Amino acid sequence: MIATTAFGRTGHTSTRVLFGAAALSRVSQRDADAALEQLLAAGINHIDTAASYGDSELRIGPWMAEHRDTFFLATKTGERTYQRARDEIHRSLERLRTDRIDLIQLHNLVDEDEWQQALGAGGALDAAIEAREAGLVRFIGVTGHGLPVAAQHRRSLERFAFDSVLLPYSYILMQNPQYAADFAALAAVCAERGVAMQTIKSITRAPWGDRPNDAPTWYEPLTEQADIDRAVHWVLGNSQVFLNTAGDLSLLPKVLAAAARAAARPSDAEMEAMLAEREMAPLFV
Repeated sequence: MIATTAFGRTGHTSTRVLFGAAALSRVSQRDADAALEQLLAAGINHIDTAASYGDSELRIGPWMAEHRDTFFLATKTGERTYQRARDEIHRSLERLRTDRIDLIQLHNLVDEDEWQQALGAGGALDAAIEAREAGLVRFIGVTGHGLPVAAQHRRSLERFAFDSVLLPYSYILMQNPQYAADFAALAAVCAERGVAMQTIKSITRAPWGDRPNDAPTWYEPLTEQADIDRAVHWVLGNSQVFLNTAGDLSLLPKVLAAAARAAARPSDAEMEAMLAEREMAPLFV
């Protein structure tokens, strides 16, 4: 079984592994429904999607008639102004076929100009707060990518009492001294304030670079079960964080299997050996 823990101060107990529904962006409803069966079998009770994830919300929508109360349902808006974010939140509710979203997140809020706009007067945050006051959403979070994200999330938490953050986290990424320091500082604030920490990019092998590909993920993932086990176990070795599954349905059963048999965190020596053997490279530089 996959372990569960409190999702910050929300009152919800989530599985340590959250379903990253970017994996549904370009699949058929039949394939999406097959993924649902895997989630139910593994006991996953938390879905994380976004308005910008292709058809993901549309694929989740049919599940809600029977399974709405099974899942903590999170989505995201990438809009930065009040009106556009408000419109997108309402569209997400329609696409998800539900009258409430558990968590609305301001998506990839790292760029300084966008940050100022979204969190300023007439910004996207106003729309999220309005939706919360209307009972359309319960909690508000913020997400981001890249090396500046941990430090920017700390700034966001000083500006507003977000309920969750989402950012990259992996062994290779944490070998960057500045990112590791920023992540640790953010984690301390989150622990103090009861802010849930969601992590992404756990099974990244390397950037695709110039290599042609039509993969669901914009990075090259690890694919061997033993490697995925090590990467997943390393992330879950930090009891404060949740792990969002990769945006590739073919990898979902491997990540769920790794999480179900989570063991002690692999040693640095084990992780360094895998980095060398798989020629792993940082996704963000």
